[in-house]
Amino acid sequence: MDEDFCREQVERIRALAERADPFTRRRLLALVGRYDAKLGGPSRASRLSERPLPVRTTPPASIFSGSGEA
Repeated sequence: MDEDFCREQVERIRALAERADPFTRRRLLALVGRYDAKLGGPSRASRLSERPLPVRTTPPASIFSGSGEA
């Protein structure tokens, strides 16, 4: 495979991993590790996995209930 293609894929996969749920994130980071191995570089997946993810918050249920009037 072309090195540029692999680098682009790694960047796309990392971007997806940052927004993914924990299970999917681990799978995506494993894929990044395989691409990094093909490129001959160190695996940066472990560094990404050590970085904390932002906490996802959902609005309180009370926002969605009610008569719909403001």
